[in-house]
Amino acid sequence: MTLRLGDTAPDFEQDSSEGTINFYDFLGNHWGILFSHPADYTPVCTTELGFTAKLKDEFEKRDVKAIALSVDDVESHKGWINDINETQNTTVNFPIIADKDRKVSTLYDFIHPNASETVTVRSLVIIDPDKKVRLIITYPASTGRNFHEILRVIDSLQLTDNYKVATPANWQDGEDVVIVPAIKDETELTERFPKGYTAVKPYLRLTPQPNK
Repeated sequence: MTLRLGDTAPDFEQDSSEGTINFYDFLGNHWGILFSHPADYTPVCTTELGFTAKLKDEFEKRDVKAIALSVDDVESHKGWINDINETQNTTVNFPIIADKDRKVSTLYDFIHPNASETVTVRSLVIIDPDKKVRLIITYPASTGRNFHEILRVIDSLQLTDNYKVATPANWQDGEDVVIVPAIKDETELTERFPKGYTAVKPYLRLTPQPNK
């Protein structure tokens, strides 16, 4: 199965380090991040899971629930979590799915045969409260993810869902945003963007972030 932006995220039930997970029940009405790991006890994954745990407050601020996946079993996960807590000076505060049968990895297209027939790539999926896939990022197994970029994308998605704007290159929360080209009526522009805007070109109009 190939997962694309806008698709409905597949539901599943699978064992995890925190017991059986029904994915939709776990997410509830929250945003979700599902990210895969090639295997337990791997160095890059250990740093990623530790850093994710340290971002707990940032995720909660954005109403996001994190859940990881590795193809090893629950007992292996529990031992690995002890290592993560010790080496990364944190406490893992989210479940790690035990995907020994590759069920979830197959549903979410986490195994790329030309990279490895058995090991998942380092993929991350952002899912909105309507269970729609909003972002897919896939790294090679050798490269750790940039979780600051993940937070930036969540900020952008949540902002642009609520206002008729888009975020420009390298945008950070609090910076100017782009007014979508579909808005052309001056009355609507004034009502939606009372702080005003700068027209760099007719199609490129910048305005202060509306919710700041």
